[in-house]
Amino acid sequence: MKDLTDLVLTIVRPLVTQPDQVSLEIVESDDFFEYNLSVAPEDIGRIIGKQGRVAKAIRTIVYGVRTEGPKKVRLNILDGK
Repeated sequence: MKDLTDLVLTIVRPLVTQPDQVSLEIVESDDFFEYNLSVAPEDIGRIIGKQGRVAKAIRTIVYGVRTEGPKKVRLNILDGK
């Protein structure tokens, strides 16, 4: 899962104005590996994009990565409120 973490961070950090505030937490449940992405409040719009296009593109890349076992990957973008 280290590779997937590096992939998400490599995609997200160039998009934000404060890359040092990007954090990624992994929570494992019965069916999913949930990746909870947090960025600075002023960078949320940059990650989501117009009509969610950037977020959808990031999720498309992340969901295309094959994982071991039957669990799927889910990427959540947390709004920091």
